Amino acid sequence: MAKSAGGTPLPKKKIPLRMCSGCMEHKPKKELVRVVRTPEGELLLDPTGKRNGRGAYLCPNPECLKKARRAKRFERALECPVPEEVYERLLMQLGNGEDGDAR
Repeated sequence: MAKSAGGTPLPKKKIPLRMCSGCMEHKPKKELVRVVRTPEGELLLDPTGKRNGRGAYLCPNPECLKKARRAKRFERALECPVPEEVYERLLMQLGNGEDGDAR
């Protein structure tokens, strides 16, 4: 355990967990990709996890995106309908490791 300069033990840093919308497993936030609905209504991949708006998390695995799509979990989490083109764009971006606009 790490110690401070005074010799007292430092508290362990809490790792934030989020649930993947596809496989429904809890994982560390840094391992997941955030999909965000901005206040303007755009649906985007958010690699920083800091964009303004309502978010949903997803493993960087195309299979998890397919599961979330089938169960309409993004519609529930983002509280808006998600067009087919957005799913196709997200699938393409996840497959290529790209980030950014998903319109």
